[in-house]
Amino acid sequence: MRQLTATSRAAAARSGQPQRPRAALPALCLTQITSWGIVYYAFPVLNPQITTATGWSAATTTGAFSAALLVSAVAGIRIGRILDARGPRTVMTAGSVVGTASLIIIATAPNLALFTIGWLLAGLAMASTFYQPAFAALTRWWAPEHIRALTIVTLAGGMASTVFAPLTALLASHYGWRHTYLILAAVLAAVTVPAHALALRGPWPPAPARTATGKALSTAAIARSRPFLFLAAALTLSAFAMYAVVITLVPLLLDRGYTAAQAAWALGLGGAGQTLGRTLYATLARRSSPTLRAAVLIGMGGSATAAFALIPGPYPLLAALAVLAGTVRGNLTLLQATAITDRWGTHRYGRLSGLLAAPATTASALAPFAGTALAVPLGGYPHLFAALALLSALAAVMAWQTAPTDGPR
Repeated sequence: MRQLTATSRAAAARSGQPQRPRAALPALCLTQITSWGIVYYAFPVLNPQITTATGWSAATTTGAFSAALLVSAVAGIRIGRILDARGPRTVMTAGSVVGTASLIIIATAPNLALFTIGWLLAGLAMASTFYQPAFAALTRWWAPEHIRALTIVTLAGGMASTVFAPLTALLASHYGWRHTYLILAAVLAAVTVPAHALALRGPWPPAPARTATGKALSTAAIARSRPFLFLAAALTLSAFAMYAVVITLVPLLLDRGYTAAQAAWALGLGGAGQTLGRTLYATLARRSSPTLRAAVLIGMGGSATAAFALIPGPYPLLAALAVLAGTVRGNLTLLQATAITDRWGTHRYGRLSGLLAAPATTASALAPFAGTALAVPLGGYPHLFAALALLSALAAVMAWQTAPTDGPR
């Protein structure tokens, strides 16, 4: 990381660009771990205790959480515009403050209505502090070395569940879910507010006037273009399939006679695969075009899903498939982060990435409910996985249509 920062400063000095803030990259690594771990991953750990203690149904509490993801998707479009114009410091600092306030409301909510309001505020915090603003900052400050910087931050973000899921469980076992959320709110404020306020103070470079293809296009023109629309559709279908698979993998394995522990290990191995996938993305990006890379990765995700549908065992083979599926998921995170830059440059990255992420985030929010609900009418989880594999195949075909007309395929 130090070598990357030093190289970046030297490159910026040679090109006459504003110097990149020295502490931004390590700070974003720390805040991504903390923000994802507390605002996102603590909920699935605490939700069983929430429903038991309050009497609220799991469907309603999970619905409030999903509503936060939907708010994040919509708010991300406007936040992208602000990022393009002003940079990440104000957005991410304010997002950390809102996130802290939302957790306090959730922790002290006397009824389901206020609990839901707290999660709606948390959705604003997600849009302001999660990957999208971090990616916008690194893409503008670190280009053309942004892939390495993005990889480092996503590797750190991938540790969020590893760090905070067991910590949340430990706190909840001693203090209950309400006090646990209050403790986590204090941690979120103590770590992320000063980190964003102090480490992201570097001057915000002006956006390049031209796109990667050399044509000066407006944001609206790019957003209405056939490649952008196909890219948004491909990533949305892929996100729906991917998150539905993650949620329904455990029930699939349980239905096939495997133990809960074996199913949980398979899911965990998928997380390890994500980390592996992110370490491979930079090499893949150097050796493939954006369109080919998108089509192949999405297609590989569909192939892994189809294999789960068709192969009942043995367990070591299914574990290997879980690692493969996780590796693809890890690459797809970086694929979405670099999709705009690869095709249209860093020009208005925040606005375009917000437009691109909105439908995919919505799909990921709806996938857990839809995937579970579709399993019964489709005839069981193997048939569900087969349908999700077909959805991924359609997404891969769409991804092949995402090259700008005068850009590389």
